[in-house]
Amino acid sequence: MTEQIVAQRAEEWERCVKDGALAAELAALRKDEKALSERFFKELTFGTGGLRGIVGVGTNCMNVYTVSRASRGVAAYMRAHALTKIAVSYDSRRGSRLFAETAARIFAEAGVRVVIVRELMPTPFLSYLVREEGCGMGVMITASHNPAAYNGYKVYGHTGCQITDGAAAEIAAFIARQPYFAAEPPLFASFLQSGAVAYADASLEERYLAAVRGVVGAELHGLKVAYTALNGTGYRLVPKLLRSAGAEVVPVAVQCVPDENFTTCPYPNPEKREALTLGLAAAEENGCDILVATDPDADRVGVAVRSGGTYRTLTGNEAGLLLTQYLLEERKGRGEDLSRLLIIKTIVTTRLADKIAAAYGAGVINVLTGFKYIGEQLDLLAQRGEEGRFLLGFEESYGYLLGTLVRDKDAPVAALALCKMAAAYKAQGKDLYTALQELYAVYGHMENRLFTFPFGGAEGQRQVAKLMRGLREGDKSVFCGKKVVKFTDYLHDGTGLPRSDVLSFELEGGECVIVRPSGTEPILKMYLSAYGGCEEYRRRLSALAARYGG
Repeated sequence: MTEQIVAQRAEEWERCVKDGALAAELAALRKDEKALSERFFKELTFGTGGLRGIVGVGTNCMNVYTVSRASRGVAAYMRAHALTKIAVSYDSRRGSRLFAETAARIFAEAGVRVVIVRELMPTPFLSYLVREEGCGMGVMITASHNPAAYNGYKVYGHTGCQITDGAAAEIAAFIARQPYFAAEPPLFASFLQSGAVAYADASLEERYLAAVRGVVGAELHGLKVAYTALNGTGYRLVPKLLRSAGAEVVPVAVQCVPDENFTTCPYPNPEKREALTLGLAAAEENGCDILVATDPDADRVGVAVRSGGTYRTLTGNEAGLLLTQYLLEERKGRGEDLSRLLIIKTIVTTRLADKIAAAYGAGVINVLTGFKYIGEQLDLLAQRGEEGRFLLGFEESYGYLLGTLVRDKDAPVAALALCKMAAAYKAQGKDLYTALQELYAVYGHMENRLFTFPFGGAEGQRQVAKLMRGLREGDKSVFCGKKVVKFTDYLHDGTGLPRSDVLSFELEGGECVIVRPSGTEPILKMYLSAYGGCEEYRRRLSALAARYGG
């Protein structure tokens, strides 16, 4: 059956593809049945993260035809909900500008007014643009921190938050009714000339940066910062922001220019130390206090700090813990009522943040994995007139948000906040790593580790589903030789959160294991956490992961 579907789809594309490069790619694929099957065995799945895939020809790839089809579906959804204006932005990836302009043409042809960035911009700026321009929706062309071969299509609602489950399902249904090949809309330039598409006003960038400075209120005089944009969208805005607060910024020149091939960092993910190689070298050579790295769409930020003569990277959990305590201590110093304040984080993010918040009397809201759910909670606070309660949103995968300026993780605001914290501790004669050890001394040492298990090819998703089914239906009294004290199935149990394919095993001794499939790739993710000393922790987690090849 799969072979028949592949053959039918490939034949249709051979007949209809007009793009010369894609047509040549498809002709070459005819010599490789396995590669052809990978491109056509399925369609890109549209979910709460939108679309994401390798750039190339086929229904399972990102190209002008899959982008056009998705945009026609979004336009149909907008008509159904009487939404008349959309914001469009894009990052530095292969095809990003073409895909953004293609989407804009589709929207304009459908009668939707379009405001589009004049050049590549960070994802949080798209969230800001949606809100400032009063748009009904937004689209960001990005694959975040994925390898260079990928691109994607993320959809936002009128509040500047990524769409969540209900809207995603409805949009997916509209997309499913659209053809891949339809009459070509007029050229992008003609829509610009008619006014159906307009560039975002240049003043919006300065207004965004001013608002970020207002949220954080940082004075960074005396702080020396090495910065890498990992060849992405933060290359202009982040150094400008840090310098405006008084920091001395040392840019990694070769990575502070857009590069769709990510030549010096093929996997531009600030979670990976290897992506920071050039940044760490620049920090060392220039004696910087801190290294800041933003991913290609500048919504995630990684840091490394000079401590004891070397540079130590902080995990997303560790940076989040430091921000949690620092911000609460800052508010305490102002004499604020801390019981009103809220930290919002995901269920796979360190539980030590709950303990710190409780010590200050602040509240914590735990949500499903994905920053869209943090943004959704911020929307709910806004509806109740309680936006002022929000202090910090963060997730273990290096995403942070302060303030209510946007509804997505924001690397510029996080970079400024992390540098402000580093400057404050430097004034006290210590660094962020030392401050982290002091935090552990008070609240206990909890470490967290993520194992990922990729299952490639057409069978990958089925293998992941089979493994999840086995875990769900198997013996849940013991997990990897440890007694389970609490099991939670987020798909079937009443958790108060949207149903999701996530399993949680809380084990005797304090360990917790959360297992879920990736929402964008055929990958199984296992999040392990435990209290205790580092060596003891590693032995226990290695034993738990060994069963799955970690």
